[in-house]
Amino acid sequence: MRDRQLVLLRQMLLIRRFEERCVELYSAAKIRGFVHLYIGEEAVAVGVGQALREEDAVVSTYREHGHALARGVPVEAVMAEMFGKATGCSRGRGGSMHLFDAGRRFYGGNAIVAGGLPLAAGLALADRMRGTERVTCCFFGDGAYAEGEFHETANLAALWQLPLLLVCENNLYAMGTSLAREHAQTNLAMRAASYGMPAWTVDGMDVLAVEAAARRAAESVRAGGGPHFLEARTYRFRAHSMYDPDRYRNKDEITRWKTRDPLDGLEATMRATGALDDAVLKQLEEDVTTEIDASVRAAEAAPYEPVSDLLRFVTSTPGRAA
Repeated sequence: MRDRQLVLLRQMLLIRRFEERCVELYSAAKIRGFVHLYIGEEAVAVGVGQALREEDAVVSTYREHGHALARGVPVEAVMAEMFGKATGCSRGRGGSMHLFDAGRRFYGGNAIVAGGLPLAAGLALADRMRGTERVTCCFFGDGAYAEGEFHETANLAALWQLPLLLVCENNLYAMGTSLAREHAQTNLAMRAASYGMPAWTVDGMDVLAVEAAARRAAESVRAGGGPHFLEARTYRFRAHSMYDPDRYRNKDEITRWKTRDPLDGLEATMRATGALDDAVLKQLEEDVTTEIDASVRAAEAAPYEPVSDLLRFVTSTPGRAA
């Protein structure tokens, strides 16, 4: 139990410190473009990630740094992508919103709201047709729930009994629109159940609860139980993106949610059982800082793709058979 909790804590620390470093780098103009931070939601990516196997697939959103790191995409590859360098996981072509690692079956990173849902259904359909026991996990937000792609995907997944785990990260805001202003029925799990799939809600600020719920769902999907839906009720501590002035949320609301910080919660649980003390936490922090520092140095030293490669992966090689 202690070793598993240490793994969970370290992964959440890695994501939190990575995102905080991205704020510094963005402010220093070393990272450009849109950046959507995952601070506050770490328990969802880490908890769900622990319930998945290497052969499973993960489809994500544009707020996917945490998902990629929890999936095992190397910190150096993610940081280099943030810098737009050729050593990035998407060769510097994708940046913050388009992380990708086919070898780890991490299929984005998708800048289109709800855009990953039909892709996840396709991956799950392929696995079902091959007769494998793989699970495809698709992360998306409450904003994506309002899109037609979600409802089309949920309907087909249930109709075809696809091995699909749908994880809705309900952080209460679709950009600047609150859940209550967007959905007449705010119990998203109950609505998902109307498609004929098992669906339930979990505390997205409690990594142990998320892991237990995701493991239960993934095992059922893997055993042929068809698609499952998890609504992880969570909260982002930062604005929607680095460009967002965040004027639509009450400061008291943010403060209240920060008292439920998922890192603090797991630390408190571990300290209560003697599984964590100041020395162990200090070592974890130092290890994570060292790893992130090394990734920044590597990203700064890495090359950009040469202009001669501009059309690489865009057009086919002349004369080569299709």
